[in-house]
Amino acid sequence: MVQYLKQNLVFVISLIITVAVVIWALVSGDSFVAAVNGVMGALTSNFDWLYIYGATLFILFSIALAISPCGKTKLGGNDEKPEKGTLAWFAMLFSAGMGVGLVFWGVAEPLSHYVAPMAGIDPLTEEAQRFSLRSCFMHWGLHPWACYAVVGLALGYFAYRLKKPALISSTLEPLLGKQSTGATGVIIDIYVAVLTVMGVATSFGMGCIQISTGLDFLYGIPSNVFSLTIIVGLTCVVYTWSVVSGIDRGMQILSNVTMILCGVLMVLAFALGSSIDVVRGFLVGVGDWLTNFIQDSVRLESQGDASWIRGWRVFYWAWWLSWAPFVGIFLARISRGRTIREFVFGVVIAPTVVSMVWFSIFGGVSFEAAGGLSADQLAAITGSPETSPYVVFAQMPISMVLSLITIVVLFGFFVTSANSATYVLSMLTSNGENFPPTVKKLFWGVVLAFVAFAFMMSGGVSGIQKIAIIISFPFFLVMIIMCIAMVKALHEERHPKAGGSDGSSDE
Repeated sequence: MVQYLKQNLVFVISLIITVAVVIWALVSGDSFVAAVNGVMGALTSNFDWLYIYGATLFILFSIALAISPCGKTKLGGNDEKPEKGTLAWFAMLFSAGMGVGLVFWGVAEPLSHYVAPMAGIDPLTEEAQRFSLRSCFMHWGLHPWACYAVVGLALGYFAYRLKKPALISSTLEPLLGKQSTGATGVIIDIYVAVLTVMGVATSFGMGCIQISTGLDFLYGIPSNVFSLTIIVGLTCVVYTWSVVSGIDRGMQILSNVTMILCGVLMVLAFALGSSIDVVRGFLVGVGDWLTNFIQDSVRLESQGDASWIRGWRVFYWAWWLSWAPFVGIFLARISRGRTIREFVFGVVIAPTVVSMVWFSIFGGVSFEAAGGLSADQLAAITGSPETSPYVVFAQMPISMVLSLITIVVLFGFFVTSANSATYVLSMLTSNGENFPPTVKKLFWGVVLAFVAFAFMMSGGVSGIQKIAIIISFPFFLVMIIMCIAMVKALHEERHPKAGGSDGSSDE
């Protein structure tokens, strides 16, 4: 037993912490929610500047690394080739990193900014529409994907080029030295494992609630504890099967199918809506986004009012940070053999373009639908984002088809997010093994489902998001150290005399 605990210290302690949080949420829900709200308020009001400037810093870091001479360095040996084809690779990274959120917020967020924009902009105007798309492009573009890229680059470089264990602690070795494999490293890996559980509970909970709401809206199946239990159980079975099947089988198949259906949904929405307005919105939105990018990236308030910035932008940057460990580690795992430049452009630039197209289409559809809705209906949609796509689609031709595809796409996206997180958790708690034991995959699959269900019962979607955001705050410091450590390691590789290296330079 003692030997087992030594070899599985990260696994055991991270599990104990996770169970303790779940018990607190279930046994004393009121105190749990009060504590979450209190800490969340303190973070967003006192450290909004850190979230805003930090996320922008990660964009600059990843792009600078890509265009520098280090961009030619591979995440692996010099002769290694990518394990995945480009399309399959993109489908997997996009599904893991963004899919659930796009479906959940695709209609609700554009309408929210249109109805209640930042201070100084009149609601329900053309200016509000332009502000809405520009804000969606910001929230789902370069900033979140740069956070993922920083983690993915560091782990891919240290694990597959420098042959270190695939653990976050390994990426800090140039600065922490022996402490990266000692007590400090163990604490960091335990923290990342717990953060991964909390982060994926966000997507799991959001997906389950929106699927349940959709089934209620379409078929009258009540959205209650029983239906949520069935959805959680079914989802757990599917994503656990896919992760046990392996990256090259179940996970890749699910990602490809989901992306195809996502494309079908986009094409149908584009064709059935006002396509001219969508194209115009995309072109104008991109122009507004580029023109205001620097200003929006560092803005902390508008006309002395910081409420919108804190409620949306700071919230999103914190949310993406909670996803960064498991998405970044998964991206590193599927990107072995690619250069740093390929990785950055594939992970940061390409998904940003897809997200812009997505919000242009569904933002256009939602703006068109807003013209036929009352103020009370608009308030109801923005107040209940899980119902928004179904309410808007109800005003379009073949609304049942669109809503049904939405449910299937949502299911596919959050299954792929959950199985990538399950895989990453198994790696993290197996000393960074690239092929962790099946029993741990099965175990973490069940634990994730249980945690998400417990959080849904205690705090709903808002509660789930806040939990992940709070626990992610210290990861900012970890990521900054990670950037410095990677620059130091790359410099030592390219200039062996400066610090000694393994001689695997590309020069």
